[in-house]
Amino acid sequence: MLIKNRNGLLVDPLLRHADGTAERDAALLMLHRKWQARRRRGKRGPMSVGADRGYDTRDFVNTTREMNIRPHVAQNTGRSGSSAIDARTARHAGYRIGQGKRPLIGKIFGWMKQTGGIKKPKLRGLLNVSWQFLMTAAAHNLWRLPNLSQAEV
Repeated sequence: MLIKNRNGLLVDPLLRHADGTAERDAALLMLHRKWQARRRRGKRGPMSVGADRGYDTRDFVNTTREMNIRPHVAQNTGRSGSSAIDARTARHAGYRIGQGKRPLIGKIFGWMKQTGGIKKPKLRGLLNVSWQFLMTAAAHNLWRLPNLSQAEV
């Protein structure tokens, strides 16, 4: 699920079958769609993506860099082979900002599980559950809108 760091709104909710790489594959798919949309609008500047340490794999980091997306992924220093994020990336202020914004996604998932009924879906099948996931994400955005308009005033 992609969120905007600036306002915490959900941009691209995507649900996949759980397997070992489903989250990273879904993230790359969403980033590719976002990257293509930016190219169509004529925006050429770099993007960045923040993620937890489960995304700190050489494949994910290299693929995002090839797409001209800065991977602000939490370093997983506890695994063998070291982190795919080097000191060159981690030293920038944008990396620290991205790591500070990363817990927003956890709050959104918590809201969706507790309030939106995603914790134990009553529906079965990827199509039905993804429909419920999309509607819950839309409800979260609608719930957030009044707070955003008050902050701008």
